[in-house]
Amino acid sequence: MSKANSEEAFNIRIGYLRPETVELAKNELRETSETKENAIKELRQLLQASPDLHYKDDDEFLIIFLRTCHFYPQSALEKMKSVAAFRKENANLLHGLVIEQVKEKFLNSNVINILKNCDQHGRRVLIVNCGETWNPSYVNTDDVFRLLYLVHIAAQLEPETQVRGAVVIMDFEGLSMKQVTALTPSFSKRLLTFIQDAMPIRLKELHFVKQPFIFKLVWSLFKPFVREKLNKRIHFHGSDMKSLHKFLSPEILPENYKGQLPKIDYAGTQWLPALEKHEEFVNEWAEMGPTKW
Repeated sequence: MSKANSEEAFNIRIGYLRPETVELAKNELRETSETKENAIKELRQLLQASPDLHYKDDDEFLIIFLRTCHFYPQSALEKMKSVAAFRKENANLLHGLVIEQVKEKFLNSNVINILKNCDQHGRRVLIVNCGETWNPSYVNTDDVFRLLYLVHIAAQLEPETQVRGAVVIMDFEGLSMKQVTALTPSFSKRLLTFIQDAMPIRLKELHFVKQPFIFKLVWSLFKPFVREKLNKRIHFHGSDMKSLHKFLSPEILPENYKGQLPKIDYAGTQWLPALEKHEEFVNEWAEMGPTKW
């Protein structure tokens, strides 16, 4: 078993890129030693000249934003600005957010889950259970958002994910009016603004599965906030798992999605320790973004 495969289950893969990922970064993101060095230097200067922004400026941190923006420093700075603006706008949820505040919700609900393995393209797969599994009276939409936010911080730490991006499955099995009522326009707008403007991760695909007829009410709330770039990455499958398999190989999917791997029998209890190992970075991120909150 390769280092990457043995480490991907419930571990944040730190400090390496596989040789094929290095090649991918070169072809897709313009990442070469020279481009990287020059871009880091320029972004650091731009950041130092932006007194309204508060971020770390070490190489590893700046690369998170540069990879998202194909190593164009000015674009990376704009992304940093949009992240800071979003965080300031949602300061009541995000300023000072640390794992301990939502740990109980992570452990006792199964709203957010992560596949043990990556997909056939080496991408992380996040599952959001929006149907009957989700009890909005226990985990409200603010909690859901904060859980997602903490997971995205962890994902940033993986060089493999920085390059290859991530995939999200939104599972609506058993969706009822209880969940539909909780999915308000304000939550929809916040979530989609985050995904499109304030997330320094390459979201490659967003899959909606097992959505019943009532889902049309949910989609009517989300659709107005979806821009063209994201719209091209959204795929609706309903109960047709063969449709999902065109994007995610059955070899990497659990039985829940008619895949060849065992049914999912794990949740936050299993993977939260991987996030807690990097609590220092999460705590630092809690204060980053705007200089003045």
